Amino acid sequence: MKAVSLAYHDVTDAKGALPSYGALYRLDHKDFHNHILSIWQQAGQAAVGFIDRFRRWEGDVPVFLTFDDGGLGAYTYVADNLERYGWRAHFFITTDWIGRTGFLDRQQIRELRSRGHVIGSHSCSHPERMSHLSWDRLLREWRESSTILSDILGEQVKVASVPDGYYSRKVGKTAAAAGIEVLFTSEATSATSALDGCLILGRYFIQVHTPPAVSGAIAAQRLWPRWRQTLLWGAKKPIKALTGQSYGAVRRYLLSRVLPQVTGPNQIGNSPRGVRAQFEERNAAPTAKRSCD
Repeated sequence: MKAVSLAYHDVTDAKGALPSYGALYRLDHKDFHNHILSIWQQAGQAAVGFIDRFRRWEGDVPVFLTFDDGGLGAYTYVADNLERYGWRAHFFITTDWIGRTGFLDRQQIRELRSRGHVIGSHSCSHPERMSHLSWDRLLREWRESSTILSDILGEQVKVASVPDGYYSRKVGKTAAAAGIEVLFTSEATSATSALDGCLILGRYFIQVHTPPAVSGAIAAQRLWPRWRQTLLWGAKKPIKALTGQSYGAVRRYLLSRVLPQVTGPNQIGNSPRGVRAQFEERNAAPTAKRSCD
C-alpha cells in the first residue's frame, strides 16, 4: 500500500504576513494557488484524497495534502482554495499554540472539520527533537494534544504528524499507545508501514522556493522530484543524528540570516539564538485549557 503525501505549512498574504520562524515553509497565497493548480493539471482532480478513507485505498496511490503547525492560513486561504477543486486537507495542530496570533482558534478548528477537512495532532509543544524525548514525555505530547483536539471537535482524533522530522520507532510506538492510528513523518517516501497497529506514512516537503511544477510532478508520481527529495533526506538524516542539538542551533541561525530576504520589512531580528524563540515571545497568548506542561 502506497500514498504520495505533500507537506505544506502556513499560507499567508506575504505583504501583510506576520513574522514567522517558519518563513522557509510559508507560501504566499497566490503561489499556493499555483501549486494547487499544478497538482490538478498534472495529477487530476480524482488523485487527491483524505486519510479518513485509508482502509479502502489499497488498490490506489492517493495524494494527501497536509499542513503542519495550525497556522491561520488554513482557515483564511487553504480550505477555500482546496474546496474549489472538491479536495480536503489534513491540518495538524500544535495545541499549545491554539488561539495565539497567527494560529487557528478553537472555533476555526471546529469549522474546518465541519467542512470535511481532517484535523490531527502535531504534538502539544512542537519539541525540536521529538525522537530524543523520554517515553513518558512522548506519550504526554501525543495524549494531551489528541485529547485537547478531541474535546474541541467532539470526536476522537486519531491522526497526527511528527514535528521537525525527528521520527523514531519510539515516537511511532508512543503515538500508537496514545491511540493514534495514522502517523505522518517527514521521510521522503511513498511507502507505508505499520507499527503496533499505527499506519506510518512519509511526506514530500514543499518550501517557499519549491516551484509549483514540482508539487504537481510529485502528485503525479513522477520519479525524479521524489527521488531528489529522498536523496536529500537520506543525506540529512545522519547529519542530524551526528550533530544532535547543534543541528537545530545551526539551522535556526541560518534561517535567521535569510529571514529578512523572505519576510520583507516586518522583521523579528536575526539573532543567533533563533527566530522561533523570538516569534513565540512576541506572540505569547493564552493557550488551550490543557497543556503538556
